[in-house]
Amino acid sequence: MNLLEQFKVHYEKNLSMFFPANSKFILAVSGGIDSVVLVDLFTKTNLNFSIAHCNFELRGDESNRDEAFVKALAAKNFKEIFVKHFDTKRYADENKISIQVAARELRYSWFKELQTSDFKLQTHLVTAHHCNDNIETVLIKFFRGTGINGLTGIDAFDKTRKIVRPLLPFKKEDLLQYATVTGLNYVEDSSNASNKYTRNNFRNQIIPLVAIHFPQVEENILGNINRMNDVQTLYHQAIEKHKTNLIVQKENEFHIPILKLKKVEPLYSIIWEIIKTFSFTPNQVNEIIKLLDAHNGSYVQSASHRILNNRKWLMITPLKDDTSHHIMIEKDEKIINFEKGKKLVLERETRNEKQETRNEIATIDIDTLEFPLLLRKWKQGDYFYPLGMNKKQKLSKFFINQKLSLIDKENVWVIESNKRIVWIVGFRIDNRFKLTDNTREVLKISYPK
Repeated sequence: MNLLEQFKVHYEKNLSMFFPANSKFILAVSGGIDSVVLVDLFTKTNLNFSIAHCNFELRGDESNRDEAFVKALAAKNFKEIFVKHFDTKRYADENKISIQVAARELRYSWFKELQTSDFKLQTHLVTAHHCNDNIETVLIKFFRGTGINGLTGIDAFDKTRKIVRPLLPFKKEDLLQYATVTGLNYVEDSSNASNKYTRNNFRNQIIPLVAIHFPQVEENILGNINRMNDVQTLYHQAIEKHKTNLIVQKENEFHIPILKLKKVEPLYSIIWEIIKTFSFTPNQVNEIIKLLDAHNGSYVQSASHRILNNRKWLMITPLKDDTSHHIMIEKDEKIINFEKGKKLVLERETRNEKQETRNEIATIDIDTLEFPLLLRKWKQGDYFYPLGMNKKQKLSKFFINQKLSLIDKENVWVIESNKRIVWIVGFRIDNRFKLTDNTREVLKISYPK
């Protein structure tokens, strides 16, 4: 089976299900052998595409030659072409990055513009990465330092960025052979022979040197990539299970019990997987591990969030919030400080005849509670059973009866136990938690105003 037949089988089996029949693609074409073969395969598979070419203006006349070649290739295949010139060196100098990084940032930023412009909706970018690129990428990341994700290679289909890499199953030698047999013309980038670039050094020197001792090095690395993809699947399944067991989400806040977190293994990896979506860096993981034994009120901050030690809980909150809107109350808590100097005082007492509930004091049968309790702002849809009533009432209706102003309502907090409201703080308790003749122990919560 020749490369064209293999490509058609691969596309139909592994990629076609992701794209409607009328899908349009943008092929990133440099003019080199890889992208020229890509154009030929897409043309002969009758796929709808246009061509995008970047002129980085780094190789003088050679860069202009490549641009002219790609324009001619597009005309020969009757394809629409987009060309963009970049002052790559100036961009690299201004941003203090390497030429390689600059070129990558510039081209992918432009590709994204093409994909998201009004007349290119739902267009996917196609690159000519092949399996040798995959091998080089994994080796570079391995020596530079990476986690499991970095050892799984390049994705054949990046759904988030809408990038397709249909040549990943094929080796460079397969593309060379196809171009020779088919008689394809292409241009050579003279910089590919220079070993001053990291990738070229791996391609031209390191991998061939390793192959002297391990002739099957490429096949072995590809096998490792496949195995690491399986490991990655198992890893993420385990991480998601830990997250489910550890994290309690309260609107835009995330609460993690410290004692429970300290028992998980491996602690470093689990903490990193939890915090990385909140703009924290790997270097901050050890700070957060220290936070587990820090004093109440200690915190670690990222660009967007703060992780706070709040008694027995780690609380991840957005920076825009001055205070937490969800506070866990453990069974042995004595004083709870919350919004703008407000506080609750908690006392456990034996049942006696003098105990009563007033607006500023809630007396609750402790056996009806499930800890930890949750102190939070009220929200639309909340309801409770007002003391003395067996019929539920929405808090919004209760506030109308209390003739609360809009500002007053915005400042109301509630305490809940296992998703049931126990007390509208400063107003009334829920009938389900009242004292009865069978009450033995009382939780008294005072709200000094």
